[in-house]
Amino acid sequence: MTPPQPLSSRDRGTLLGLAIGDALAMPVHWYYDRTALRTDYGLVDHYLAPKNPHPDSILWRSRYTPLNDRGEILHDQAAHWGRQGIHYHQFLRAGENTLTLQLASLLQESLLDRGDYDFEDYTGRYLDFFTAPGRHRDTYIEECHRGFFLNYARGKRPARCAIEGKHIGGLPGIIPLAVSYATDPEKAVRHALHHLALTHAGPTIAEAATLLIDLLLPVLAGADLLEVIRDRHARQTSPYLGFPLDRWLDEPDEHIIGPRLSPACYLADSVPATIYLAAKYHDLPREGLIANTMLGGDNVHRGAVLGALLGAANGEEAWPGEWREGLLRQPPLLMR
Repeated sequence: MTPPQPLSSRDRGTLLGLAIGDALAMPVHWYYDRTALRTDYGLVDHYLAPKNPHPDSILWRSRYTPLNDRGEILHDQAAHWGRQGIHYHQFLRAGENTLTLQLASLLQESLLDRGDYDFEDYTGRYLDFFTAPGRHRDTYIEECHRGFFLNYARGKRPARCAIEGKHIGGLPGIIPLAVSYATDPEKAVRHALHHLALTHAGPTIAEAATLLIDLLLPVLAGADLLEVIRDRHARQTSPYLGFPLDRWLDEPDEHIIGPRLSPACYLADSVPATIYLAAKYHDLPREGLIANTMLGGDNVHRGAVLGALLGAANGEEAWPGEWREGLLRQPPLLMR
């Protein structure tokens, strides 16, 4: 990486949007009953702490049993798995980021310390983050990390431990690389795909990541987000763009996300849903993140990616001061 340059407003807006989108949606993550979401939290336009019970939680169905000490990642959170009504992020505070964004911060720390993308350095930090007790207070650990550590416990090398990536939760982690290598698209794509492959294998998520970088880089360089989306949609540069963009933009969000696109985490629906929201709210970043949050489902990961796109398009100043200042931890790259 070239010597650090001052981050532009768009760079800073991207990193802030990434963290804000995650933190805003965190308390209502994976609510599928939107009536219950509003009953429990009202309009989520500021940071809130999560509370139990979570009426739509399916954590009770999730299982993880470590094969040996190399695979021990739940630590004291193991007692909450298999129980009804447990909120996925029950111990996080208002304005705190989920595990996915904590890993994105881990990457940013590696970039700062090493002065370049260092796969081995990040891998060491990743292993320590999960295997050392007390590194985080998030109850839920995504399937990709559980699969990784099952393979790691079997003796596989870290670079061969990834399972197939099929969820949008893999995408927020590559955004710091897009910002760091924004002026070198070839490096941005290469490092992003290499980084992604540590925990998310396969062409399905690689294709989604390539599309995200292709949308983000020109916007970081000054292009209009809606124009970039329209251009890629017109040229059908990705299978994730095969939806009627212009027609959907005239409809209410709740007629699109839910009836036509699942609000869940699977890439086939979550990536088009995020692009739809980015196009609709391209110049209304605050409204866009509130709308995403209130739509429920995997609004945390959808919101992180959406926040990055809207932050790149509108700059740091577009985010409300209370959202910027209310983050319990600023993105490390903003502090260099």
